[in-house]
Amino acid sequence: MEEKTPRTEFIERISVVQLVLTFLFMGEEPAASGVACLGLLVYLMFTSYWLFPALYFTWQLLDWHTPEREGRRVDCVRRWKVWQHLSNYFPIKLVKTAELSPSRNYILGCHPHGIISMGAFACFSTESCGFAQAFPGVRSTLAILAGLFRLPIYRDYIMSAGMRPVSRHSLEYMLTRRGVGNAVVIIVGGAEESLACAPGINTVVMRNRKGFVRLALECGADLVPVYSFGENELYKQVVLPEGSWGRRLQALFKQIMGFAPCLFLGERWLFLPYRTPITTVVGSPISVPKLQSPTEERVDHYHTLYMEALTELFHKHKAGCGLADTHKLQII
Repeated sequence: MEEKTPRTEFIERISVVQLVLTFLFMGEEPAASGVACLGLLVYLMFTSYWLFPALYFTWQLLDWHTPEREGRRVDCVRRWKVWQHLSNYFPIKLVKTAELSPSRNYILGCHPHGIISMGAFACFSTESCGFAQAFPGVRSTLAILAGLFRLPIYRDYIMSAGMRPVSRHSLEYMLTRRGVGNAVVIIVGGAEESLACAPGINTVVMRNRKGFVRLALECGADLVPVYSFGENELYKQVVLPEGSWGRRLQALFKQIMGFAPCLFLGERWLFLPYRTPITTVVGSPISVPKLQSPTEERVDHYHTLYMEALTELFHKHKAGCGLADTHKLQII
């Protein structure tokens, strides 16, 4: 491997820092995002530039439903050079294990959530890991917290990367009204899973997460398990024990705000993640029939098949991704 120069390492760090800051102060912290975006626009309302925020707010109202419908994907944004520098920092690698036919639609369940879901972002919201080349004719779309698409300015930024709200209406639109060749990526464990992540831990929250399976059956979309090895190694998190007052506060905050406040430390400046390789492995698709009203038995059947496929994917690739044979996947 070619040794990196100090300049290259600096550029890679800055590329990662800008994403982490965006995540912390705009993406996962709606209150801070309100200060950053709404505050700026409100301030401009009382200056000679008042026309710009007035036009923007008017346009946003008219454009309110776009994130859940057509979206506004901009391919050149997904190919920004900054994303390549970000992927090279760790590095992040996408591994293909089977073909995905462009004549089908898919729901990719991505695990684990980690603190920032760096592997999912790099592999499915940018082209830095070569998704389009690995799966020609298939369009990847990362589904994230729906409330983020109500925030001015930020909504347009994340839409340009092809992200969509993880709402039922949005996902149904993608899988039934946008033709075929759509791969919707859902981080199944969500905020609850982020509270359980730490180096050396391979825990996924999905035993009672069956909504994505029901959606797959209703839309006739094949299920594909995805595991990002190394995602939980990026930060050292203080994992509070179940039942403690701190964990109860985190759960309450998650219930109210939709995301969980994690206590974590990085390699530098507290929030810069460790340079740990991330390998995002895309498994084989599980063929799913289209059923207008799937029974609970059908949902449970395909949910079980998915968990078995995810477990098999983990154990098949863990050694090649740096994990010892003693590492097990815990599904809760």
